[in-house]
Amino acid sequence: MSESIALKTIMPFPDPRNKLKYSDTEDEVPLMDHDDWVEETSSTARRRRPLANSKPSNSSRNISNNQLHKSRIIPFHASNKIKDKYPPNVVRNQKYNVFTFFPLVLYQQFHIFINLYFLLVALSQFIPPLKIGYIVTYFGPLCFVIAVTISKEAYDDWKRYKRDKENNSQKYQILTKNGIELVPSSRIRVGDMVIIHKDQRIPADLVLLRTTEASGACFIRTDQLDGETDWKMRLAVPYCQKLASDERLAQIDADIYADSPQKDIHNFIGNFSNHPIESITPVVEALNVENTLWMNTVLASGTAIGFVIYTGQDTRAVMNTSHPETKIGLLDHEINRLSKNSIIDPVCCYIIAFPYLDRFEWFPRPMVYLPISISDSLFIDYPNWVASLSNKYVKLFSLRVNLDMGKTVCGYQIMNDKEIPNTIVRTSTIPEELGRVEYLLSDKTGTLTKNDMELKKLHMGTMSYGVDTMDEISSHLDMAFAPRQEHTHTRNSSRNAISVTAANWGGKGRRDITSRIRDIVLALALCHNVTPVKEDGQVTYQASSPDEVAIVRWTERVGLTLVFRDVNAIHLRTSHGEILEFSILQIFPFTSETKRMGIVVREKSTGEIMFYEKGADVVMTKIVQYNDWLDEECGNMAREGLRTLVVARKRLSEEVYHDFEQRYHEAKTSMNDRKAQEHSVVSSILERDLELLGVTGVEDKLQDGVKTTLEFLKNAGLKIWMLTGDKIETATCIAISSKLVDKNQFIHTISKVSSIDLAMDEIDALHSKPDCSLVIDGESLQVYLDHYRHEFIDLAVRLPVVVACRCTPTQKAEITRLIKNFTKKRVCCIGDGGNDVSMIQAADVVWHGRNSYKRSAKLAQFVIHRGLIISVIQAGWLIVGYSTIYTMAPVFSLVLDQDVNHRIAMEFPELYKELTKGRSLSYRTFFQWVMISVYQGGAIMIMSIVLFEDQFVHIVSISFTSLIINELLMVALEINTWHPYMIISEILTLAIYCVSMIFLPTYFDLSFILTPTFIWKVAVITAISSMPLYLVKCIKRRYAPPIYTKLK
Repeated sequence: MSESIALKTIMPFPDPRNKLKYSDTEDEVPLMDHDDWVEETSSTARRRRPLANSKPSNSSRNISNNQLHKSRIIPFHASNKIKDKYPPNVVRNQKYNVFTFFPLVLYQQFHIFINLYFLLVALSQFIPPLKIGYIVTYFGPLCFVIAVTISKEAYDDWKRYKRDKENNSQKYQILTKNGIELVPSSRIRVGDMVIIHKDQRIPADLVLLRTTEASGACFIRTDQLDGETDWKMRLAVPYCQKLASDERLAQIDADIYADSPQKDIHNFIGNFSNHPIESITPVVEALNVENTLWMNTVLASGTAIGFVIYTGQDTRAVMNTSHPETKIGLLDHEINRLSKNSIIDPVCCYIIAFPYLDRFEWFPRPMVYLPISISDSLFIDYPNWVASLSNKYVKLFSLRVNLDMGKTVCGYQIMNDKEIPNTIVRTSTIPEELGRVEYLLSDKTGTLTKNDMELKKLHMGTMSYGVDTMDEISSHLDMAFAPRQEHTHTRNSSRNAISVTAANWGGKGRRDITSRIRDIVLALALCHNVTPVKEDGQVTYQASSPDEVAIVRWTERVGLTLVFRDVNAIHLRTSHGEILEFSILQIFPFTSETKRMGIVVREKSTGEIMFYEKGADVVMTKIVQYNDWLDEECGNMAREGLRTLVVARKRLSEEVYHDFEQRYHEAKTSMNDRKAQEHSVVSSILERDLELLGVTGVEDKLQDGVKTTLEFLKNAGLKIWMLTGDKIETATCIAISSKLVDKNQFIHTISKVSSIDLAMDEIDALHSKPDCSLVIDGESLQVYLDHYRHEFIDLAVRLPVVVACRCTPTQKAEITRLIKNFTKKRVCCIGDGGNDVSMIQAADVVWHGRNSYKRSAKLAQFVIHRGLIISVIQAGWLIVGYSTIYTMAPVFSLVLDQDVNHRIAMEFPELYKELTKGRSLSYRTFFQWVMISVYQGGAIMIMSIVLFEDQFVHIVSISFTSLIINELLMVALEINTWHPYMIISEILTLAIYCVSMIFLPTYFDLSFILTPTFIWKVAVITAISSMPLYLVKCIKRRYAPPIYTKLK
């Protein structure tokens, strides 16, 4: 067998001379038109003469912009004319450019209702009948907010520009006919040959041509692309890897076909075609994803040379990147609605009053205090009084500033919580959403479990080994691989005998225990994609699947160690130091569709060819020879929470393998249904009557504290769904062991539902079990999503627990959207993204969600109250002072308040249920605060009139001082748990107000303020405005206390 077999690739493409279309998709056409092809290959026109007779369509002759996303044929040493047809390799993550910055930023700001209201009110001040106060008091705050926002957006986009510039200017070596050139990443074009060194970022989508490893393999890190930290092995194009030197790449006459750019990072269809001078027929080698290096991955080993096939916007990384949308929380939507309602009244008044402005001479004019001299009229016209309600501008502005600052504080508290170290808050706009979650959707592997695998059980029909009996396996292997000459002879004879009788296994003959153990351990040590990597003197195993690593580690512990692996060979070392060498002939990687992986190897010492395969029991049951124990044992292991893999083998003669190789090559080079034809060949020759060797049970350990966390969340009223790709038995066991499902809770299972009638019957049966947990497989789930979407989700969202098994990523996303759209509730999704991240300690995060929501709601209502109460009084610049330095610190200190402490919140998670109802901020509470504001504002105004003396400045001093003290008292009354900063803010604010009186003689007469008259009048007004509310609160706490007060 030649080396090219081991360095195999799949799906080669036929001679490009035969067709102009090179894809199973009908609308895909090559980007290279006929003229370019002839121009680029003039030196080989004689060998490609058949092209002259071809008549390309207009679509292939005229390349338009929409064809930039079609399949392409890229010749080596392509001309600039061809390279210029493809997008430039420029990384651009900026949201704006010079022309779009201001229009987009302003649109985003005034798209928000409050900001638009700010603008309209400010513009209204240019209309004389509506003008109140100084224009600067309206445009000043608005311009400040917009300036801050523009500055922030500009700074963030400037940082993106700096990062883009750094990426685009990174230097790379390009291999050309004239040698090696150093060019920035932005100047790399399709058709270039890029030299990549270890730990260097891949600048574009490449086909791997050569590596410094003789086998043609290299490893890449893909965590920045798919979130997976495991290294991935990539294979060089066999023809290129066999060249004598790198420089030969610049001399060969070849081209690469690549299918159309797409988002899918796990699939690629292409082919490499070499056109030797001595032959008319090109040498074609198929390419797949194993031959690619996607942009933004990192080369983890050696040095590689790649051929650029996609650049810029055509790369997988860019196509999978989307600009994040601005997240707006439910609380913000609620406040936005309340803000609109608070503006309806003055707008209606404007509309009603405007036609009758001249008819209000007789209307009783309400008194409104203004900073005017006593000689001026103390009354204003009714239209102006209506327009004075525009001070809601100040209220809403203050509301937005306070909320934004409060959310920032909440985010800071989350990141600095010692109970959840290293937590990163990536958006500070929605921390309160954690207090409104009703549905929690969690992955299983790596989220509820650690993704730390360990082989716990091995079953071989009549024998079963667990953790306590693994030493027996080591003893049998030690005997099987003993170096004694006579035993070696026996072992070889036994091996041949085993091979001969492999096809008849399951019949009358029974092999001894030692040979059976040897066979299954050898199968486990060979059938995988694990590669040993040595770094800093330590050997680690790299693979895309952690359960494969767990199995290889187990074979090492029992006495069969993987010491070498490349694309051509596997070397194993026995416990006695003997090296067993195997050549790799074919590999069939594991996919979600096949649910199995296989390998064909040849033992070098005997020349025997063996096909090993392992996979899920649902597919392996149909492949292995008949047995009466497989289904039962797989079910038993799954109920123990173990991931099962069925292991089997088949001996292949030279004739059988040669026939398979020939037919498989024909299938790979087929233009129609290549995958189906490949599968047909494998299943008809290899996957028939496999000898069943045994079943492994691998444990995926639960995350620390996951049981108590899930129990807490369930008690808090959250409905938890587990979405996993595992089988029903394993997922059910994990759901029970993690206490997601109570042990005594009935579990209703829906599986293998393929008809709509049966699907409806299951829904009818489930209606009678409202308190049960639902376990459903992906096949059945798809039937409901296709035919009974509404009926299914209407029933499922009412169940306490739903476990969806065998789910595809698409199904997981669809379920999430379905719950959000149907329930209109907050959904939290937790997953590891393949990174093996520890379980999010959701219980402590919920504690922060409670605080964030309660604090934000209270802060919003207090700011609204502060704005409404000041609506009664028009005091010029004092309004600005009231909303800022005089009350801002005490009101803002409410973000430090907590109704219950951490211990009580964690001990009684039922308190969380109250938050999901949204009662902390609603129309009811809003109107309660409106009534409080009207009463207090009216009390202060009326009492100030009653106690009015001969000086207008005195009434301003009395009323405004009463207003400040009233607000400080209201803050104190609303505090549940005092924080030192709260006390400081109250005292400091009062001191600042007293000192400011000295510097505001227009509003405050010091000679009057220092008299007893001023003091007793302020005391009386303050008592009348605040004491009744204090009494109401005491009565309410006495006869209808909140739930949390009963727990203190």
